[in-house]
Amino acid sequence: MTNDISKFTVRIDADLLKKFKIVADYNARSANRELEVLMKNHVTKFEQEHGKIEIE
Repeated sequence: MTNDISKFTVRIDADLLKKFKIVADYNARSANRELEVLMKNHVTKFEQEHGKIEIE
């Protein structure tokens, strides 16, 4: 795994984004960090069910 940081643009409903930012703030995270945590948890769960995803 590399430590490269990639940019990722998301199109999202404005009200959902506002709510998401409130949740992130509640968790003492930025919206970016909150999304990263959710994505990592989702990938971990997927790998537990389907096996490790190999990255080339």
